[in-house]
Amino acid sequence: MQITLEHISKRFQRHWIFKDINYSFSTPQAYALLGNNGSGKSTLLRIIAGMQSPSLGKLLYDNNGPIAADAIFDHISFCAPGMEIVEELTLREFFDFHFSFKKPLPGFTIDKIIELTSLKDAENKPIGDYSSGMKQRVKLAQAIFADTPVLLLDEPCSNLDQQGVDQYRAWIEEYGKNRLVIVASNDPREYFFCREQIKVEEYK
Repeated sequence: MQITLEHISKRFQRHWIFKDINYSFSTPQAYALLGNNGSGKSTLLRIIAGMQSPSLGKLLYDNNGPIAADAIFDHISFCAPGMEIVEELTLREFFDFHFSFKKPLPGFTIDKIIELTSLKDAENKPIGDYSSGMKQRVKLAQAIFADTPVLLLDEPCSNLDQQGVDQYRAWIEEYGKNRLVIVASNDPREYFFCREQIKVEEYK
């Protein structure tokens, strides 16, 4: 899988968040988008995911052949602290729903995913009753355990205690292999495995 950015720029009203980013992301490799709060790293990640449009420039997606922008969803998993999950559903209901349109990794079942989240005791409770750290584990699980070649993570350790951070690190080391992983972060614990680093603030 390859994602190519050509002259990607983003402006909010008259203020340019970043300008003229030219870069190619390829499988299998892990990349970190770095920058202070407000630098535009989360915005850039959403543009890469096809969730937001650039003000200028274009993105090219290729997986042994070009992929249309409106078809990229099938190839990408995304996790961010502010993303919506259906909190009226129980954990099992949510995973049943999510993995009905996003295949889990080979050999994975809903039972196995619930076990890996360490949330089995709460699997029949509405997600709305979960703590912020528990909800973040759910968001990470729905992304990491989906069978997609691209994994996009925005501040993945938000709201996690040390046990949750350790769990994230173990998941990434085990299930991030042979994928294109892009992490937007300013916390080294979140991008410790990323060999390539892009400082968004350099594109002003």
